[in-house]
Amino acid sequence: MTDIRSRRQRAIAEMLREGPVRSQDDSAGFTVTQATVSRDLEQIGAVKVKRGGALGYSLPEQMGGSDWAAGRLQRIFAEWVHSVEPAGSLIVLKTPPGSAHLVALALDQARLSEIAGTIAGDDTLFVAVSNSASLEDVAERLQSLTRAY
Repeated sequence: MTDIRSRRQRAIAEMLREGPVRSQDDSAGFTVTQATVSRDLEQIGAVKVKRGGALGYSLPEQMGGSDWAAGRLQRIFAEWVHSVEPAGSLIVLKTPPGSAHLVALALDQARLSEIAGTIAGDDTLFVAVSNSASLEDVAERLQSLTRAY
């Protein structure tokens, strides 16, 4: 990570810790594009949340830890995952175009012990299941999240 990117991301995280940030327009005094701010928000784990009737960005640490990650995972799966299919030693998740990375990030942040890792494309996500877990059981659990919220 470059020094400028690191400083920018630390500044954005500090802004989020200080209070609600309602849009990506405030880039902490750095000259950047909206796409850069979006990438920075994703890389630091910031998510859009609704508080007091208004949408804003928050960091996972502001959301209550693993309870937040589990609830977020359920909401994201219910809204964004169209299908869950075991395929060989992986589980393939289908999402709308441009959404696979959102689901991958939610899975990574939930830190499920049965998931070794994720790889996201545009509308397809591959989930590697850890050796100690049953592929079918994990696929069934993920499928249940698509209708849990």
